[in-house]
Amino acid sequence: MIYWEIFLAFFIPGILGYGGGPATIPLIEHEVVHRFEWMTVEEFGEVLALGNALPGPIATKMAGFIGYEQGGILGAGVGLFATIAPSLILMIVLLSILYRFKDSPKVKLLSNIVRPTIAVLLGVLTFRFVETSYLESGWLQTGFLLVVSYYLLEKRKIHPAYVILGALVYGALFLAPTG
Repeated sequence: MIYWEIFLAFFIPGILGYGGGPATIPLIEHEVVHRFEWMTVEEFGEVLALGNALPGPIATKMAGFIGYEQGGILGAGVGLFATIAPSLILMIVLLSILYRFKDSPKVKLLSNIVRPTIAVLLGVLTFRFVETSYLESGWLQTGFLLVVSYYLLEKRKIHPAYVILGALVYGALFLAPTG
């Protein structure tokens, strides 16, 4: 029963809280403090402060912590799933609708408009990454990583995840700041 309550405590705010973490915090507080009485207002405030101090989405951090406090590791998993489930369900529904009408001239026009925009955004992102890499590590390291990555991706057909992992290992070994 506790897992169902954990699920409801985070799923309902996820459905009703439009606007992300800040919009869902009062709803989560209502469920956790007033409905299920797992915490006092002061304890909830401490969890909120801790969640704000850590990087990442606030609602998922709170769901994991509160879920763990109430139901252990499984409770943390249930809380995290309940937090992301509304977005996941909506995405699946919207993608299924889009897939159903994929041959529609309007959907094709939308795709033709969106594709170049995404390409430009990815190009700008790539430029910023290269610029930051140059400023932090210099042209030699940046050029080396670009050339090796291109070779591995395009010529050797290595999966991008392995190339990224290799670049992370290279950075940890050769580019880590020495203290």
